[in-house]
This record gives sequence, structure tokens and C-alpha cells, in this order.
Amino acid sequence: MDRLPAPDPLLIACALGIEHLALRSGDRSGAGGPVTVLRTGMGPRAADRSVTRALADPALATAAVLATGFCAGLAPGMHPGDLVVAEETRDPAGTTPCVGTDLLVKELVRAVPGRTVHTGPLTGSDHVVRGHERSALLATGAIAVDMESAATLLGAVRPGPRPVAAVRVVVDAPEHELVRIGTFRGGISAFRVLRAVLPAFFEWHRSLSLPRR
Repeated sequence: MDRLPAPDPLLIACALGIEHLALRSGDRSGAGGPVTVLRTGMGPRAADRSVTRALADPALATAAVLATGFCAGLAPGMHPGDLVVAEETRDPAGTTPCVGTDLLVKELVRAVPGRTVHTGPLTGSDHVVRGHERSALLATGAIAVDMESAATLLGAVRPGPRPVAAVRVVVDAPEHELVRIGTFRGGISAFRVLRAVLPAFFEWHRSLSLPRR
């Protein structure tokens, strides 16, 4: 009897220790293949460098890559604990289309019922965005901003095409501006949301048919 090929791996990338803790403490029983949770460090350079180094490992050569963690919402009416599913990520270095957005939305609604899920472009920044910068980014069509997703996905597809996605939890929104992640009221809620979304990531991963090299 022929053996089935080994499932392709999934690389989940985040920047912060608290994000990494949430993902590491979530339920991983539904994973459809090998899962690596990578803490990249803060900022686009760290994200690009860490993901590039990770994907150089032959064990991750065919990995799907999903960027996740916290973000700042740009659109009025967003609240801490809302979810953002990127249709594409953008920064000055380029734009990366995301794969399986509709499926991710469906699975996130199932994983965290009652949470609002927003879809649209996710833009990158090399610093925390506040005040007038938020309005300027919203005018470009972006619905949320973070410092690592765009760089993570650009780094992921640089060696060649692979499925990529970005899902973020809003911690900072126009009517709920963040001072520090550790001190805002919705922090525990956002942590719990991030920990609860792993089943949606695994369903997204399971649905993929990765190209074999």
C-alpha cells in the first residue's frame, strides 16, 4: 500500500511574547499537520528576518504562513476584541494577496461566536500609529495596521509562491486608543480571542493544496 504524503507544515508568526503565549496555550489538537509558532520580535525588519530564516529550514520549505497577533483598527466602530482578516497586506516594499479569506471568516465566526470579523487590506507600519496617521491610513482603503504582517508575508513569498494569510485581533481602535498593551481594559479579552482562534487557522491550513517543489 502506498503511503500518503506527509502533510505540509503550518508556520504561525507573531511578534510579542503575550501573543506567543496565547497561541502556545491554545488548543492544538485539531492541527492537520506540523505546526510551528514563531515569535519574530517587533517591527518589519525583525519579522522579515525571522521568517526568512525559519523558512530556510528544509522542514518548512513548503509551509503555509499565517501572520497573527494584535493590531490597531482604523475604521470607526471597531472595538478591542474584533478580528481582522486581511484580503491583502501592504507596506512600502509591496503588496501580498492573501489566500482563503472567506474560509477564514467562516471558521473564525465559528471559533469565536459573537465577535465581529472585518475584512479588507491590512497595512504595515514601522511604528505605533496614532491620531492623524490613523485617518491618513484609513484614506488609503486599509482597515487596520500592524508592524509585522506585511513584512512577514513578503518574506514568506520571496522564495516562491505559497499560501499566506493574516488574521489580527484589534486592541486599539479610533474610539479606544491604546496607551500600553498591558494596561488597557480589553487586554484580557483580546488575549482570549487570540488563544481561541487556532481551530480556524487549522481549518484554513487543512483546506490548502500546497504546490510541491
